[in-house]
Amino acid sequence: MPEPALDRRRSTPRLLANLLAFEAGWLACVLGGSLSGGTMAIVILIAHLRWQAWPGEWRWLLGFILLGLAVDGGLTRAGGFDFSDAPLILDLLPAWLWLLWPLFATLLHHSLAWLWTRPWLATLCGAVGGPLSYYAGAKLANVSLAPWLLPTQALIWAGLCLWLCRRLGHHPTFRH
Repeated sequence: MPEPALDRRRSTPRLLANLLAFEAGWLACVLGGSLSGGTMAIVILIAHLRWQAWPGEWRWLLGFILLGLAVDGGLTRAGGFDFSDAPLILDLLPAWLWLLWPLFATLLHHSLAWLWTRPWLATLCGAVGGPLSYYAGAKLANVSLAPWLLPTQALIWAGLCLWLCRRLGHHPTFRH
């Protein structure tokens, strides 16, 4: 029988709040830029860590901050993104794009937990959803994308989601 705390963290209202917080943060970042979007993202991350996160989940958020710097920073260096005159952190990424990575990580153990036991579906969702998110964000934030970027993002996100299945799919909290 699941622990009562596990049941509370998996309740439909909490999962919905998790998903809506991510979406609000995503929109704030791509529409509001680094100052307002970054502020909203930080508020969401703090609230997540305070009221919803599993013990030790902060490590996943930190890991995704570093992963975002490596992935999107590397793609920026390769000419995949053109942020025009936007201020960049470490001369790589605007803060709003960098903060989308830990926002995504808030979904891993909560509203996306069901996906990690389904490798083919997770891989497909990553291959389609990742590039679509970048495409929509670029349109809303007036960011130019190189023609090769979206197919590259499809491969990156498919691989990332497959890795998440292997890493998280066997975790006892994700079993039904």
